[in-house]
Amino acid sequence: MAVAKEIDASAGVPEFYGKELRYKREKAGLTLEKLAAGGFCSVSLLSEIEHGNRRMPPDLAVHMDRALNTDGFFARRCEDVSKARRRGHAGYFERVLEAEKQALVIGQWSPTVIPGLVQTEPYIRELYRAERVVKPPEQIDTMVHARLKRAQLLLDQGNPEYWIVLPETLLWQPVLPPQQMAEQLEHVAGLARSGRIILQVVPWNTGAHALMHNNAMLLDFADAPPLFYTEGQYHGNTIDDPGIVKQYRRSYDLLRAAAMSPDSSLATVEAAIEDYRNGVQPHQLVRRRLAEE
Repeated sequence: MAVAKEIDASAGVPEFYGKELRYKREKAGLTLEKLAAGGFCSVSLLSEIEHGNRRMPPDLAVHMDRALNTDGFFARRCEDVSKARRRGHAGYFERVLEAEKQALVIGQWSPTVIPGLVQTEPYIRELYRAERVVKPPEQIDTMVHARLKRAQLLLDQGNPEYWIVLPETLLWQPVLPPQQMAEQLEHVAGLARSGRIILQVVPWNTGAHALMHNNAMLLDFADAPPLFYTEGQYHGNTIDDPGIVKQYRRSYDLLRAAAMSPDSSLATVEAAIEDYRNGVQPHQLVRRRLAEE
């Protein structure tokens, strides 16, 4: 008989909510299977909610209150959990935060900045500083730490396959001082070497290629239709229309076909790391690439 995994209710609001759900369920003498069947949801969803990994849909929360005779507790606290889960993130990103934890494969094209899942703390802070965000320091800290916590997804056992495609020109963009840029790129390279991510780089002289107009994130799941996500500076759009997702997948496949192989891409990133460590400036890198053509 499998031993139930302990839930640390002190870890946060979602974990507290989930542990209370398990307590009330077990007190009522119900198994996950029986409670899930009554609520017309999957056992895996209910288990994930109990462990604080998934949010409780409002209609399911109402059902839990009825089934467990909890006087509206789960329905009343449902939004609190949702707010806690997205703390430090934009509201429009909440669906992706949950979806990427359930994804089998995440494919991302990031043409302007290093993707959030592989950013270092100095890189994150510099992006916020560049926007001249007028917020209390503790609020900035919350946003930075939320992004770093999200990045733990790549370190957890059973993490999704994460495939990122970057333009070579992004490697030359000195968002940070040279040594810190070297550390940022080394972080990306280290994840690629360890197999945590699959990395491809689009050569700077590729010319016109797919997805030049926007960034892209494709998420595939074991038991749900795929999603596509794109965002601007202050908005995000999650698309689940199968026809549109299919079109974006084709564009992403064309983009990967235009990129270097993972091995060549890693070598390109490692060369940029060495250049930053040696104090070579970005304009010198551009001239060097031109001379090599």
